[in-house]
Amino acid sequence: MIINVQEEELKDYRFIPQLTADGSWTFFSPEFGETFHSYFGAQQEAEYKFVDPVQLLSRVDRSVVYLLDVCYGLGYNTASALAAIWRINPSCKIIQVGLELDPEVPKAAIAKGLLDNWPDPVPELLSTYGQTHELQTEKIEAKLLIGDARTTIQQLSNFSFHTDAIFLDPFSPPSCPQLWTVEFLSLVSSCLKPDGILATYSCSAAVRTALLEAGLKIGSTIPVGRRSPGTVASFVAQNLPPLSDKEKEHLLTRASIPYRDPQLSDSSEIIAHRRELEQQKSSLEPTSHWKKRWSRKVKS
Repeated sequence: MIINVQEEELKDYRFIPQLTADGSWTFFSPEFGETFHSYFGAQQEAEYKFVDPVQLLSRVDRSVVYLLDVCYGLGYNTASALAAIWRINPSCKIIQVGLELDPEVPKAAIAKGLLDNWPDPVPELLSTYGQTHELQTEKIEAKLLIGDARTTIQQLSNFSFHTDAIFLDPFSPPSCPQLWTVEFLSLVSSCLKPDGILATYSCSAAVRTALLEAGLKIGSTIPVGRRSPGTVASFVAQNLPPLSDKEKEHLLTRASIPYRDPQLSDSSEIIAHRRELEQQKSSLEPTSHWKKRWSRKVKS
């Protein structure tokens, strides 16, 4: 019974809003041991790490824009995208699909008014979306697929869904490796239009290698709220900001060995252990050597 009490306390705690530096709020996940956003600013993170890097404003002249939000969470990335598009082109129609494991997260964000900072009609629309998991209006058609994203992404891939932009926003690779594997990211990438762009906050060499193995070109975004940059990816390299020499060399170290999940069903522990074994057998440069080399270059 004590275990059940502790679990209930943790469940309640994760839905206590955590204030971030820009005045917006986030939640903490006891399961993954991380907040849903950085303390730099949850709302600014959605804009600067996701919406701006996928270059949505270059697409707002289209009659329809397609979005895929992987790990919808509180809904901030989608909220920021809707606001940005409709600010420029109020008549643009948006087709959106969200993937989310826990339906209680968007419901809690709605209940606590965390989406109220965005302009109308975004809060009202996403309030309905979070409760019913779908929207059908003149301005937006949206579907929130609940469950393990490794399963729901297969539904999209089978239906040949193709999108202009992908927000890839799982918890960090060490905490949630199952959503950063070559196999999962290959399915995610298959949903991208030929000129579409994927954005993620991660600059992990393992993640970048997985994106490359999925057939994408990659670029580096500016750091937001921390020293490390994010990543953008597309099937075409045009307009992608280049990697630095340091980042290119990082992809030649053991850190670049990606996570693998051949059947898209392994536990995070098995996936992490599989990568560790592959790293131990690798002839690639140890990542510690790369760090020391670049540390000396910075000091010199």
